Amino acid sequence: MKKIQIALVDDHQLFLDGLEAVLSKQDDIDVVFQTTSASALLDFLQLNTPDIILTDIAMPEMNGIELIKAIKKQSPHIKLLVLSMFQNMHSYTGIQGYLLKETPKIEVLEAIRGIVNEDKTYFNYTEQPIEEYIFNKNILSKREKQIVQLIAQELTNEEIAEKLFLSKRTVETHRKNIFFKMGVKSPAGLIKKAMHLGIVN
Repeated sequence: MKKIQIALVDDHQLFLDGLEAVLSKQDDIDVVFQTTSASALLDFLQLNTPDIILTDIAMPEMNGIELIKAIKKQSPHIKLLVLSMFQNMHSYTGIQGYLLKETPKIEVLEAIRGIVNEDKTYFNYTEQPIEEYIFNKNILSKREKQIVQLIAQELTNEEIAEKLFLSKRTVETHRKNIFFKMGVKSPAGLIKKAMHLGIVN
């Protein structure tokens, strides 16, 4: 029996290790690559063609849309399953599935097998209108709100990291997640929306 070859990419190593541990126990699945780097994944795809890639959408180097486009341009026949903590995926095309990270492992395995073996699609997300999602200040965690307030004070990532006792990489990841959740592309747009929501004065 030919095993399903899977590549994993996520910016959280602990999540990657846990996911690989689950997948590696399956007789019909072979994890051929895992990385926390989008660019490392693209390098791997130059010489390798897994059946499916499981990816997050909030990566430090590039956002989910950019990564999906890059994968599809480089390896158009590879299937894509997004695993995310975000419940909204309106802007994503060219993927075969979108599951929340809280999805039970049996459903993730079913999705992988269905996508690869039967050309099925699996989408598990909230049908919440994007406007309602974006304009809900509760989508930000307490830490993310702190970072928004410091961005509004014109602090750099390094200064925010020092002030909150975080690594620069952690701040960068929080920043990307904040921009995605708020639906903005620039600090000015972020501050404007944060003021509208009452996150900053």
